[in-house]
Amino acid sequence: MPAGFRDTFMRDPLPLLADSDFPPLRRGRLHTLQVNVGYRCNQSCVHCHVNAGPKREEAMSAEVAALVVRYLDASEVSTLDITGGAPELNPEFRFLVREARARGLQVIDRCNLTILEEPDQEDLAAFLAGHGVTVVASMPCYLEENVNGQRGKGVFDASIRGLRRLNALGYGDPDSSLALDLVYNPQGATLPPAQQALEADYRRILGAHYGIRFNRLLTLANMPVGRFGSSLISRGAMHEYLAMLRDAHQDENLDSVMCRSLLSIDWQGYVYDCDFNQMLGLPMRINGASRVHLAQLMDADLEGRPIAVRAHCYACTAGQGSSCGGALA
Repeated sequence: MPAGFRDTFMRDPLPLLADSDFPPLRRGRLHTLQVNVGYRCNQSCVHCHVNAGPKREEAMSAEVAALVVRYLDASEVSTLDITGGAPELNPEFRFLVREARARGLQVIDRCNLTILEEPDQEDLAAFLAGHGVTVVASMPCYLEENVNGQRGKGVFDASIRGLRRLNALGYGDPDSSLALDLVYNPQGATLPPAQQALEADYRRILGAHYGIRFNRLLTLANMPVGRFGSSLISRGAMHEYLAMLRDAHQDENLDSVMCRSLLSIDWQGYVYDCDFNQMLGLPMRINGASRVHLAQLMDADLEGRPIAVRAHCYACTAGQGSSCGGALA
């Protein structure tokens, strides 16, 4: 794994995930290229599967970013999904946005909202709006105490200010093409509640108390990897959490899991079936290679290839299902 991948005293969940009876999966048609441009972030959230934080130094280079654009031209990808860390901290973030939008692709920015107030990012909200970028914003609860407990003191207020800034530019307005989706994560080792009902609560409370508008709420299960996985191991709760996910598995979610139509690229250009596999160091393997670089896939047809699965995959198929696009059911 990359140097600095683990926080101090981080416990590696991978050995506890290897023994799994998760059903085999194969790739469908590729629609989304999800690019992790680096692990540096202005926050250090307790549920973060990336272990992102201010001290992380991994960052995608201009050469790898240019390779990503070449792949956009060579493939039938329709969406570029940019994540991190706080992806906006990478100097190549705006280059990727401009190039993808110039090709008519949908661009998603996985935004933590507080980044909008960071030095040298004062124009970020206007940049996103000016390029028609879809903002998928972390907002793990509508209650200040819960958000600050998961993401740090003062994050709730900064997030509200960020949402208001985006709303002022047209994001979340039903008459605007600028889409703003919020992301919910449970506070602990539980599954998310029903997405539709929780979205109604978000609309009611954020609207009434703060005047916030948004398009959709996406509910995501906490993956037993990264900081959250390490905390489960430290508390002796990993096996219990995995058993809960396994017991809540729904076969009907298998057809819609994101890894069937998404390709995950790390900051160095190496390829994974999903961002969670990336964080576990489980690369896509083709023709016996230990790992595959994006440069090797320019002419490759990935449809039908097997997907690397482990016990953590049950987090995507448990209950209503979970993906980067929210609930599956």
